[in-house]
Amino acid sequence: MDTEKQARGSMSILFLVVLIDMIGFTLVIPFLTYFIQDLAQGDGFTDIGTRDRWVGIVLAAYTFGQFLFTPILGTLSDRLGRRPIILFGLISNTIFLISFGLAGSLWFALIVRFLAGAGNGNIAVARAYVGDISTPGQVAGRMGLIGAAFGLGFMIGPFIGGVLTDPATTFGGMFDTDWWIAHPYFLPCLFAGVLSATSFLFALTYLPESLPADSRTKIDDDAPKGFMRVVKNLIGVRDLSPGVRTLILVNALFLLSFTMMHATFILFTGMEILNGGLGYDAYQNGLIFAYVGLVGVIVQGGLIRPLVKRFRPRNLMVMGILICGLGLAWIPYLQPTPFAIGLVAMTCIAVGNGLFQPTQNTLLTFEARAQNLDLGRVMGSQEGFGAMSRVIGPISAGFIWAETVDGSGFWTYHTVFRICGIIMVLAVIAQIGLKLTANVEEE
Repeated sequence: MDTEKQARGSMSILFLVVLIDMIGFTLVIPFLTYFIQDLAQGDGFTDIGTRDRWVGIVLAAYTFGQFLFTPILGTLSDRLGRRPIILFGLISNTIFLISFGLAGSLWFALIVRFLAGAGNGNIAVARAYVGDISTPGQVAGRMGLIGAAFGLGFMIGPFIGGVLTDPATTFGGMFDTDWWIAHPYFLPCLFAGVLSATSFLFALTYLPESLPADSRTKIDDDAPKGFMRVVKNLIGVRDLSPGVRTLILVNALFLLSFTMMHATFILFTGMEILNGGLGYDAYQNGLIFAYVGLVGVIVQGGLIRPLVKRFRPRNLMVMGILICGLGLAWIPYLQPTPFAIGLVAMTCIAVGNGLFQPTQNTLLTFEARAQNLDLGRVMGSQEGFGAMSRVIGPISAGFIWAETVDGSGFWTYHTVFRICGIIMVLAVIAQIGLKLTANVEEE
């Protein structure tokens, strides 16, 4: 009973830590595209295609850092415990979020975003933490709770980020100075850094370690270090069970499609109406992402538990892929009015993602346990492949957008979103032959 009470307390603190962490992370979403466009123009990239290509490159810098270092952090969490890795990630966020707001060139922005991604493996470690303290019957609900924290952070963060952008114009008063006019994106970054520091204090004070010392893996002096550890973890996936490999592949395809959209969504919504876009600014885009987060909270925080009890997690996972893919492919066909139609498309994206994330992670957790695999390593490998998708996604989307934004016929700004839909279909096809351990979905 005491153990269960402690687990519930740990989940409450983990929820709060993930929530604040996600608010800080998602604050940059509404203005990052405009920020990078301004930096690119300041560095002499005035051609629209070339300028917008940098948006994808800078977005990918964060996930490239994650790609290189998340498997390392996941493995370290198996050796040192989950708590110190989470604390390290929060410190990293605090430093580099504030630094990003002071970026005066593309190269500084690239370096800071890379370092921010390299230091933050909290997504993988938080999921491993849930696996440490949960019984098989609790995993889906608790993964859904963590997903709800993501969704709530995704709702609050972009809204605050949109409101705090360009405070000299929005608020005036003490912000109506030459410095704030020259740094219109610093206030949301500062706010994000303060939130991350607050999250660090909460975790330092209240978050206990979830992995007992006798359950941790031992340090192997002969084990590969640095980048070779990343390569080993990625290549080592072929030695895992077929079910784990397939689930990691499906997740990677889902994230590839999702991040391609993420890199180009605001490029589309911010495009002038005469050119086919929606003419939105940072505040309006913040509202859109806030709505996506709200729907995510409803699905992952309230609906996922009864849905998992009634339907097989695998079926919900597939349904999530299909619904999300429909929403992604729908985006370039949206019109400025009626606004409600745009919300329907964004609802599909949010519902699909809300169904996919907790069910896929639940299936992966069950399968890893059934195969007696280190959960930190499995989650770290998944995040490594996911980070690789989040690197390839924004870069490829940025290049496709740059080559097609002024095109005609089939090759237009619609192209990248059509490809997103196709990749989602491939994710569904990839899981057709998925074979899981017997009774894993009924536990």
